[in-house]
Amino acid sequence: MNHSLWVVEDDPSMRQLLDEGLRRRKFDVTCWPTAEAALSHLPQLEEGVVLTDLRMKGTDGLSLAQRVAHERPDLPVVLMTAFGSVESAVAAMRAGVSDFVIKPIELDALAAVLERAIENRALRAEVKRLREQVQVAALDELLGESPAMLELRQLLSRVAATDATVLVTGETGTGKEVVARAIHEHSRRAHGPFVALNCAAMPSALLESELFGHARGAFTDAHVAKRGLCAQANGGTLFLDELGELPLDVQPKLLRALQERTARPVGGGDEVPFDVRVIGATNTDLEAAVEERRFREDLFFRLNVIQVQLPPLRLRGNDVLLLAQTFIRQQAAKSGKRVEGLTREAAQRLLAWSWPGNVRELHNVIERAVALTSFDQLTPDDLPERLRTARPGATDFSADDGPLLSLELVEKQHILKVLEATRGHRTQAAKVLGLDRKTLYRKLERYGVEPGSE
Repeated sequence: MNHSLWVVEDDPSMRQLLDEGLRRRKFDVTCWPTAEAALSHLPQLEEGVVLTDLRMKGTDGLSLAQRVAHERPDLPVVLMTAFGSVESAVAAMRAGVSDFVIKPIELDALAAVLERAIENRALRAEVKRLREQVQVAALDELLGESPAMLELRQLLSRVAATDATVLVTGETGTGKEVVARAIHEHSRRAHGPFVALNCAAMPSALLESELFGHARGAFTDAHVAKRGLCAQANGGTLFLDELGELPLDVQPKLLRALQERTARPVGGGDEVPFDVRVIGATNTDLEAAVEERRFREDLFFRLNVIQVQLPPLRLRGNDVLLLAQTFIRQQAAKSGKRVEGLTREAAQRLLAWSWPGNVRELHNVIERAVALTSFDQLTPDDLPERLRTARPGATDFSADDGPLLSLELVEKQHILKVLEATRGHRTQAAKVLGLDRKTLYRKLERYGVEPGSE
């Protein structure tokens, strides 16, 4: 496949030489005598590379490279110059030049430089595409239109812009690692590694080795030295899950490592510096653990710089149905079955359930239901028995309520359910719902609810 190449050269003989020589080397060449002529047609070059001389009458090669970098950053520019100096090379790179060659030109070497510039452009485009896919995937995992989720996404956008340590709290199954990955992928460290460690998955001796590494011969079977996760996450994010289960004897060592940003491998003498952002997660009450002396207070303060609390699924109203529809599409595509949604009765069962296992439980329920169903819509018979026998309660919809999937209707039922759970305490209900008090008061007034306690 021929690559599109624009040659910008004001010397007619050199222009002809490049045109003929690079065509023989499988480039689709278009020549321009001035930078102004090339720039006037810049939008027409869909993809390829620009080859320009440095010294030209009118607009020179550096100015052309700057314009191309500003207007078409997807196009690589290669500069030709007879003035091969450090100063010109630095100026060229600052102007956005991908590479440069020194005259007199050797055509085979020039062709190799041009092909390398095109390959690098394609690589950058692919990296950008993959990064965007990862970011979109991370956001997709944070589906929800409930007030609590809207507030959460706003908070995460602010948190991701910082480099502060984050503590993610919430019940089991609410998606703490998903949130940690979303913070990482939207931060300046997105190009670096995301390294996760479950602090409850191993004994303290092994956990210390995993975190900080070990020297050769540090213990039995330590036949080779090993880098710790702190070092492996350098330039990226270290995610510490299940922090409440972190052994007491490891806590002061982790505290020191986070304070000094260095780690000493087990059995080693030298400190290993690292640069990571730490995101911790727990489903336990760390403040209570501090009071009970199961968790160090100084480590808690070190980790609890910004706290992100994830709402349980039972307080997210219509998000249950939004997530269910998403999981149905995913599982149907994976299994090759034609399953398109939920019946009204099945949706009522999902809304009535309290979801103690949160989003993880909902995902498992939908995966099971799609695997077992014989219809194009999930019915109550496809759901586990605990959901089939759940009492509808506050989420029971009558025929007069209109479409089941009406967000306004589900929001009303959800608000009334939270208000009932808080025994009519509006300020507390507003906090749980993620609403300001005035907004909640207006909604309750519209619903015809009598004033309650503040």
